[in-house]
Amino acid sequence: MTERRILRLDAPPLDGLELPIFEARGDAAGPRVCLLAGVHGCEYSSIAALTRFMRGLDPAALRGSVVAAPIVGMPSFRARSPFVTPQDGKNLNRCFPGDPDGTFSDVLAHHVFEQLIRPSDALIDLHGGDMVEALEPFTLYDESPVDGRAREMALAFGLPYVICTPAGDTIGGTTSQAAAAAGIPAITPECGGIGQLDERAVEAHVAGLENTLRALGSLPGDAAPPPAGAKLVTEFTWLRAPVAGWWDCDVSAGEKVAAGQRLGALCDLHGDELHTVVSPAEGVVLFVTTSPAMAEDGILLAVGAGIRDL
Repeated sequence: MTERRILRLDAPPLDGLELPIFEARGDAAGPRVCLLAGVHGCEYSSIAALTRFMRGLDPAALRGSVVAAPIVGMPSFRARSPFVTPQDGKNLNRCFPGDPDGTFSDVLAHHVFEQLIRPSDALIDLHGGDMVEALEPFTLYDESPVDGRAREMALAFGLPYVICTPAGDTIGGTTSQAAAAAGIPAITPECGGIGQLDERAVEAHVAGLENTLRALGSLPGDAAPPPAGAKLVTEFTWLRAPVAGWWDCDVSAGEKVAAGQRLGALCDLHGDELHTVVSPAEGVVLFVTTSPAMAEDGILLAVGAGIRDL
């Protein structure tokens, strides 16, 4: 059976926040898999994909169970707030495993981690480019004692690029890092973006979920191998704005770039160039901030380098 319910979080300061939950249970023994989406509430293709997947999942074919929350960052979703939770201005995916004594995002992360992620044997957290991000599809996993299993999951998801985040990465606080630290293999597939509901991205996420659950033994059949031409990215560099201004980008997500190539420029509001942005290495542009409005230290784009065949 597949149960549909509401998870109500009454702890201060969540004040009765309600999250939609699906839970499917098979008759045969198997792993408990946690599926999340909408940690960033404007990543619509991932939200739609998780809802579609759970509505189409046949519990009779399932081994073990699947618990799914298609919109974790409900306040961001309601407010159409990219990146951050309106209540405290924090990026929810920098707050895991959370803090019951913290601000709104910390407390929300704590309850999601303790109630949904920690009791599970594996985690798939669907993402995409946020409201002002164009993105080339990729899957992230974290270097950890369980990264062998996480790598298998990342390959099974079937997106064009796979990235392993080194241990001690300075971002911190992501769902997948917190899960890995608790011994739970986890991946973060990214597909879709720029505030659009993209049918191709939805389909890619749904297909990735199905194949990864086969790899985990939750669904019958052998997992399909990675797609032809899939690549491993060994360096994932985020470029930030040294000054505020107008972001005039010269490249697109998915574009191959050379080391030292001009990627764009930051200009003042009279149009005079303040800073030229160049690629740190030969590689591929994995995401781009599409909004020209750029704050100091804002994220401009990311380049994947050290690329090799899987």
